[in-house]
Amino acid sequence: MGRQWGPSMRAAEQAGCVVSASRAGHSKAGWWSCSGVILSRSPGLVLCHGGIFTPFLRAGSGVLTAAGTAFLPGDSCGDDLRLHVQWGPTAESPAVRAEPSRPGLSMPRCAGLEPSAPSRPRGRPLQPPRPAKLLLLLSCPAFRAHFTRLFGGEAAEHWHFVSAAPDDEVSEEEEEDQLRALGWFALLRVQPGLQAEEGGGPVVAVAPLGSVPKGAPLLACGSPFGAFCPDIFLNTLSRGVLSNAAGPLLLTDARCLPGTEGGGVFAARPAGALVALVAAPLCWKAREWVGLTLLCAAAPLLHAARAALSSLAPDSAALAALLPPEVGAPRGLQDPGPPWAAAAVLVECGTVWGSGVAVAPRLVVTCRHVAPREMARVLVHSTAPKNVAIWGHVVFATQETSPYDIAVVRLEEDLDGIPRPVPAEHFHEGEAVSVVGFGIFGQACGPSVTSGILSAVVQVDDTPVMLQTTCAVHGGSSGGPLFSTHSGGLLGMVTSNTRDNNTGATYPHLNFSIPITVLQPALRQYSQTGDLGGFRELDQAAEPVRVVWRLQQPLPQAPRSKL
Repeated sequence: MGRQWGPSMRAAEQAGCVVSASRAGHSKAGWWSCSGVILSRSPGLVLCHGGIFTPFLRAGSGVLTAAGTAFLPGDSCGDDLRLHVQWGPTAESPAVRAEPSRPGLSMPRCAGLEPSAPSRPRGRPLQPPRPAKLLLLLSCPAFRAHFTRLFGGEAAEHWHFVSAAPDDEVSEEEEEDQLRALGWFALLRVQPGLQAEEGGGPVVAVAPLGSVPKGAPLLACGSPFGAFCPDIFLNTLSRGVLSNAAGPLLLTDARCLPGTEGGGVFAARPAGALVALVAAPLCWKAREWVGLTLLCAAAPLLHAARAALSSLAPDSAALAALLPPEVGAPRGLQDPGPPWAAAAVLVECGTVWGSGVAVAPRLVVTCRHVAPREMARVLVHSTAPKNVAIWGHVVFATQETSPYDIAVVRLEEDLDGIPRPVPAEHFHEGEAVSVVGFGIFGQACGPSVTSGILSAVVQVDDTPVMLQTTCAVHGGSSGGPLFSTHSGGLLGMVTSNTRDNNTGATYPHLNFSIPITVLQPALRQYSQTGDLGGFRELDQAAEPVRVVWRLQQPLPQAPRSKL
């Protein structure tokens, strides 16, 4: 992964663990498991997801959403709760070979995987599972408030957060339990502690809330399917970026799986700092897979843990001082992210909205299907460097028969303070790229950043006519800019992702953009002379270009008549 990831990988490897919960005297069918983060070895403190504890709550899962409830003591769960924590070896620990753990999968259990299936060694002997005690269940009130704002109310019917596909059979009770547990985590104490074998003290340092900017690289570490086959799945890594933030509610495009709930997410800068814990690894919007992971920032969770421990018994209060420290300084909760991201704007045309690219102080390019009618009034919102809304009108929109889905908006006022993006002249397959757009949340949370690579440059007569990327693109991202992550150069404008017409499935990680080199001559001509002729030429694109954008395979040669 490169030198920048060395400290983060080491921190993830040392801190990652898997937590199993079961009822005393029950068979293996009564197990629940999730991922966790070892906070300290002396004493052995572990933070994990709270969802696996809902079956054990004496008062039922409804207590998690009761007004004013910020934490619950360990005795809020039944006496039959049994906890075990398992982790991998560290440089200080002896190479002890343990029998593979047999608990079942993360909530809900995944069909087709048998918990008793034999595990295959991955070449890293694991520590044997250790018993643990639940100290408290805690939540971050700010996380829950932002979650309600973004995903509640009328929006709630469009979102689906359980770790199963929308069409899978999940009981209403199970789905309700998981929604109530979102934003809840558990603090455990391993018995005995870990210090005898592995040295004492904190395992991780924590990044303050707001210290990691939008678009910054992140490393997620969790155990897919929880305690199922830890020899294979323990501490699986996934890379992405911080896609968006609303207070302590964070989004990343790092791809996580069921069972990674409670896993740690680490930053490259500050090196190896714990940024957040996985709150929900999978979600759907309007029955479409989003491909983003919902996180809860670690710093507010630990603030809540310190406050809760201080209000409990004296022996618990002493643990508050042993939680890991914060490193670095916050940048502010509304960090705009990389400078080139400021070129992304929100475009509203009547009841339709999408994204756009501010290519000049009074000029915005978006998609025809966002602003389809020439002379239509359009409202453009910019969030950086400040929130503004400026009216404009569509001066050009390609015809529906054109392969290029383009509209040009002329604003009535300048968009001040937005750096003009630098158009790229060349495209390199495999280079790191980023998409900035208002998919997922629209205007409610500012633009989101997703990362990937330029997976294909489609050419006609040695001229690029289509760009394909692996960035996650969603409804509302249309018209947003595609940038080179390293140079910040504007590569193109996003037009669509991919849908399977047979199944209706949408693939956010397979999407298409119009190269900026297609638009640049027309933009230059219009900026200098006000002449739209260059744009109108796009309606006359050659048939091979039309074939490409219809996703058809061109014929090897022109068909011959048999007459």
